[in-house]
Amino acid sequence: MPVLKKIAVQDFRNIAFQELSFSPNINCISGNNGEGKTNLMDAVWYLSMTKSAFSSSDRFNFRHGTEAFAIAGTYDIGRFSVQVDSRGEKKVRRDDKPYSRISEHIGVLPIVMVSPSDTSLVSESGDERRRFVNSVLSQMDREYLSAMQQYNRLLFQRNKMLKDGTFDEGLLSVFDERMGSFADKIFAAREAFVADLMPVVSEYYKILSGGRETVSITYQSDLHKGTLTAILASSREKDMAFRYTTAGVQRDDFVFKMDGYPIRRCGSQGQQKSFLVSLKFAQYEVMKGKYGFPPTLLLDDVFDKLDMVRIANLLGMVAGSDFGQIFITDSNKVRMSGIVDNLTADRAYFEAVGGEFKEIQDA
Repeated sequence: MPVLKKIAVQDFRNIAFQELSFSPNINCISGNNGEGKTNLMDAVWYLSMTKSAFSSSDRFNFRHGTEAFAIAGTYDIGRFSVQVDSRGEKKVRRDDKPYSRISEHIGVLPIVMVSPSDTSLVSESGDERRRFVNSVLSQMDREYLSAMQQYNRLLFQRNKMLKDGTFDEGLLSVFDERMGSFADKIFAAREAFVADLMPVVSEYYKILSGGRETVSITYQSDLHKGTLTAILASSREKDMAFRYTTAGVQRDDFVFKMDGYPIRRCGSQGQQKSFLVSLKFAQYEVMKGKYGFPPTLLLDDVFDKLDMVRIANLLGMVAGSDFGQIFITDSNKVRMSGIVDNLTADRAYFEAVGGEFKEIQDA
């Protein structure tokens, strides 16, 4: 099980330079809003996923006035580092040896994050939900990650051809056939993932909500109607008219419901937050089963919008399960220490001020 012993962060967001040593169990970071708690969590995430959990572009990760950033972590399985410069060049290394492809690193350091930004999974478009599922499956299944990369590359080329109007029927058929083989793998993996995830989400939500509501996840895909090759053939005239690919797994969605209704419309903030926490903890359980050990768990401001009963239930879940290394942030230092101190004596406390972090012995 990868355990992060030490981290060094340079010029990442508001962190100029910081070296910290962590507990193998629970690490608590407190501080006011805007001081850098989430940025430290994002640095830990970046070491696992080679990208930010919050910014689609690395240009938002450079500390103001700098043109590069670096993150290095010492784990019990080795040393990992990421360096990014203003040209967009990214170097990822394990024990000072660069990966031949960055994708080889995905899944080596499995990780799960729960954060306030998870609300986009409910409130935003299917893009966000696909991104979540892709993030999980890419960590657990290298064939899935490869299939997604190949499918997206072919989709880009097909769309470019349609947009430019330089297509012919024979070439489109070649694209359709090649994309179809990758789409089958993506569809099967997503369908199996939802089947594994759903009962665990339901159980966690029952614990968090006291059984007041029931929740469900439905996987929607064009491929439920047939193979992608056949679907693209039937939608060819439409694609030519619109000049982009109108069907395929890039349109998949995952519908979240509560008592049979979309949770986006009928769920309160507390209910939505409870569902999202349940979703991420279910992700954690599925990944733990796949790997045979628990992933790193990042709980960023997780107590926000949960009442004290739900918080007590949540921490009971943490204390009662086989969890690995955990990082928790909270602006309420007293609340966090009161909860964590009752869970374990093996914990470390840090306070964030202006992008600097100081370990404190007594929270």
